[in-house]
Amino acid sequence: MHVPDGFINAPVSAAAGVVAAGAVAVGLRGARRELDERTAPLAGLVAAFIFAVQMLNFPVAAGTSGHLLGGALAAILVGPWTGVLCIAVVLLMQGILFADGGLTALGVNITVMGVVTVVVAYALFRGLVLVLPRTRRSVTVASFAAALVSVPAAAAAFTLIYAIGGTTDVPVSKVLTAMVGVHVLIGIGEAVITMLTVGAVIAVRPDLVHGARGLTAPLKLRVDGALVDAAPAAAPAAGGSPKKLWIGGVVTALVLAGFVSFYASASPDGLEKVAADKGIDAKVEDHAAADSPLADYGVKGIEAPRLSGGLAGVIGVGATLAAGTGAFWVVRRRKTAAREA
Repeated sequence: MHVPDGFINAPVSAAAGVVAAGAVAVGLRGARRELDERTAPLAGLVAAFIFAVQMLNFPVAAGTSGHLLGGALAAILVGPWTGVLCIAVVLLMQGILFADGGLTALGVNITVMGVVTVVVAYALFRGLVLVLPRTRRSVTVASFAAALVSVPAAAAAFTLIYAIGGTTDVPVSKVLTAMVGVHVLIGIGEAVITMLTVGAVIAVRPDLVHGARGLTAPLKLRVDGALVDAAPAAAPAAGGSPKKLWIGGVVTALVLAGFVSFYASASPDGLEKVAADKGIDAKVEDHAAADSPLADYGVKGIEAPRLSGGLAGVIGVGATLAAGTGAFWVVRRRKTAAREA
């Protein structure tokens, strides 16, 4: 759902940029409460993993594909404030290095793919875990539902922005019907990916999953006829280093982006398909980074498509991991400095 330059007019794109900048600024403040010495590296990994999985377009209908948006996954794994930052880092890397998503439309993309998906998904997720049994399975079920709803919500948000500042004269009702319809299907794929990823992390390091914190009810002991809270037992996994999880996640992201991505669907994604069918793309503009050596997820000068695409994916994972980890470590260090001041 990467919006290119030219879909939305300059004033509305600028307004969306202000909204996105405000969301990132608030996210930076909120992330200080969510990140610690163990979760800061995980946040960078989440950004890199989302970058990798977004390269894996999956078919959803005849001639149409979809890919992970990632807002729900990021919010559940590392928290909503940090989740917004993760998606912003991914979109920035994609726009600058790979000419994917317009640069003047960056604010629109962060608002739609980052802010809307995170807010909708995390609100629904928290509501579900409050009413469901306090178990790990409930977290995975809630993550499925939250991810599923977040994608058509993002499609509806794009339609609203298009209604305000679209550069073509297409009936909004037709855009809304087409966008939400196809993105409900894409949401199913998003939900499956999110549920499986959250479940996998919970299975090995539940203490690192932001959305799973506080779900275990304290053990009660009966003493002299009264129930009292037992002293919390030390959790061996919780006190250890997340290094193994980090290494496994990096390797997985590199394999997905460097190898599996070559087998992704070549069909246009939901927004591209709707734009072509309805004429939204009539005034699309050339990307400012079209001459990037990594444009269109290939390395210029390398003729072999598998090698070119795979190498571009690996470079993208590395760049996103470095940018995300660096940014989150800075946020973490500022939090520590603020405490010591």
